[in-house]
Amino acid sequence: MRNVLILCTGNSARSIMAEAVINHLGGERVRAHSAGSHPKAEPHPMALECLAEVGIDTAGLYSKSWDAFTGAHAPPLDLVLTVCDAAAGEACPLFPGKAQRAHWGLPDPPAGASDDERWARFRAVRDALQTRIDALLTIPDADWDRDDFVQRVAELHNRLPQPLTA
Repeated sequence: MRNVLILCTGNSARSIMAEAVINHLGGERVRAHSAGSHPKAEPHPMALECLAEVGIDTAGLYSKSWDAFTGAHAPPLDLVLTVCDAAAGEACPLFPGKAQRAHWGLPDPPAGASDDERWARFRAVRDALQTRIDALLTIPDADWDRDDFVQRVAELHNRLPQPLTA
């Protein structure tokens, strides 16, 4: 089982959605967790509704600090994936495991001006995450230990269509 930690500053939208999508698609092979450097009190309701509308389970999702993934009690991590530019620029704590780090910069869905715009942004980010995660899961398990793994993860983000601009 591979463990992926998805980081975003607030752990309320992008990272929560990525956690749910990976756990939905990853089966017995990949397990996802999410956290934030400054987590919000709870996941954004639109993030949860956006996942539910495509049949992705949201039970048990909650916003948490990245400190929950440090120390001896934390799962060993194979990949730490930042999904917002702010979190990518922060100094992360030490995580157990190999913890290779990659970045998929995606726009902040709640930043829209109207409800219609926010819904469009949430759906675009959800769909972008699903496309990227589908591609990530095609990388053979043995390749996750290769020196070029992080480069491959970053390249798949860069070669796929980008969602709405921030």
